[in-house]
Amino acid sequence: MSDDVSRETPSVPEAARRAFTSDRLSVAEQYTELLATEGVLRGLIGPREADKLWDRHVLNSAVLGEAIPSGATVCDIGTGAGLPGIVVAIARPDVTMTLVEPLLRRTTFLSEVVDELGLDHVDVVRGRAEDLHGERTFDIVTSRAVAPLDRLLGWSMPLVAPTGALVAMKGRSVHEEVEAARGLLETWRCSDPEVVELGRDVVDPPTTVLRVSWADPSRIGWPLARIPDRGRQQKKRRRTRREAQ
Repeated sequence: MSDDVSRETPSVPEAARRAFTSDRLSVAEQYTELLATEGVLRGLIGPREADKLWDRHVLNSAVLGEAIPSGATVCDIGTGAGLPGIVVAIARPDVTMTLVEPLLRRTTFLSEVVDELGLDHVDVVRGRAEDLHGERTFDIVTSRAVAPLDRLLGWSMPLVAPTGALVAMKGRSVHEEVEAARGLLETWRCSDPEVVELGRDVVDPPTTVLRVSWADPSRIGWPLARIPDRGRQQKKRRRTRREAQ
């Protein structure tokens, strides 16, 4: 990381002591400092967001851990600067986290953060969610402000293990998104979505998440979630070659 960034790091709020254990709080401070400095310098975080990092970004991502089972494998698609994936990995060292992000400048930052903070349980993958379809599945697939539910289903559900779930951070329009995606939820053979508010004693307003699982784990809606698609793999290789040029 660069040493010539002078932006002042936001002070640690008292609520952070409720979101992180004492041995993980210092790691969360380091990450927030990196967001406020390198993150702003590299254009990953807007300058106006630097003073709001704890309340608007870090704490509301940390409470997502309340919805993740112990020892789970987690995939954060479109993670950007590591929100919520890096924060969850800091708060929950028991999980195995995979960060998926297509842009090189972001994955470069993420890899540097993982190394600097010693997050050995975090893997950074440069690519799109579709690149992992048919190759890997996870207990939890999460995202933050990536897309409406109708599009998010197509990216996320092929990555959800038979007994896993999509757990996406959402805003005020979550109920409208659910209604708009009713038909697709049936097509994908998903269970009824559950809207949950997390972190009432940490963030105000609480973090809203949408949880979607398979209606019947023995009969998931997309068999290619377990069988590689040669055509998709060929497209992936062609795109990788173009991006490398």
